[in-house]
Amino acid sequence: MDRRKFLNIGAGAVVAAGFGGLTASAKAADGLADSRVTDGTIPFKKLPGGYLHYQLGEETPGPLPVRFLGTGAAGKPTPDADGFIRRHSSVLLGGKVIIDFTPTSEDMIPEGFHPEALFYTHSHGDHYNPVAALKLAPERIFLSETWAERAMGEFETASKETGLPVPPVIPLGIGDKVTIAGMTLTALPACHATSDLKEQAMIYLIEKLPVRVLYATDTAGIPAIASRLVGIDPHIKPGNPINGLIMESTMGIDGDEDFRIFCHSSAALVLRTVHMLLREGRYKPKEGQPAYITHIARSLHANQSQSQLDASLPAPLKAAYDGLEVVFGAGNDGQ
Repeated sequence: MDRRKFLNIGAGAVVAAGFGGLTASAKAADGLADSRVTDGTIPFKKLPGGYLHYQLGEETPGPLPVRFLGTGAAGKPTPDADGFIRRHSSVLLGGKVIIDFTPTSEDMIPEGFHPEALFYTHSHGDHYNPVAALKLAPERIFLSETWAERAMGEFETASKETGLPVPPVIPLGIGDKVTIAGMTLTALPACHATSDLKEQAMIYLIEKLPVRVLYATDTAGIPAIASRLVGIDPHIKPGNPINGLIMESTMGIDGDEDFRIFCHSSAALVLRTVHMLLREGRYKPKEGQPAYITHIARSLHANQSQSQLDASLPAPLKAAYDGLEVVFGAGNDGQ
């Protein structure tokens, strides 16, 4: 699809919104400056470093409620020995924003609910489904600029199939921020690959100050650029610590030698990450709050059921499950 055509379909003609600018990569594409927004009604400003900040409301103080709509990896969701079903990984933030969504989680959404925004980490089928997205009818969709053009074509195809409209699709660059529904999400690079080697998968920092939660799936560890943008890289002077961590554990506690380590994390890697961040003062959870693992592939965990995971995971790790609701607070202040 021609980029100029892409930028003028869907929500309407592209205009330079607010007083924003672009990353160098976006400016280079066809020489079209200020063209990353497919809906000219979205205000944004340019941050130091060339990052964009889309401002769709004001951030409000925490705490931050998170509901797990799905905690599984690719494959058909089936009940475990305890009757727990692991749908494809998806979370609902503050009751208004969703990260990733497939048909497996449709039964987790109340009838008539439409999120203010749907964010995607990447385009794998256990995270991204255009038809399911259109049925969900989010007000806006955010995803990486590296595959936005392809996604727009897939949404248009899904629209013809279903007769449903395509909401505005907003491409994000690494480091870009979106303030919506009282919280701010920052797009961060993941260590993950799809069949499109130009696609950059993403993880997200979710802030509802003073609460800061890192949502990291799918990724093989936390890349250095992501850790620096968040402020948790011990190489740099201390920044704001994170208060919550939700990290993928495709492999189990003994799965570090699985070939999927190039794109995914194991429970042991998550545990080492947590220990290091605690030691360095970059992770300060509310007292008693676990670090949650998600994107759990049962075939790659020796202890497959929820009760087995609960019994086998070392503290402070805890296996999230579908329907689990967690309220993240800041530090030990109980907020």
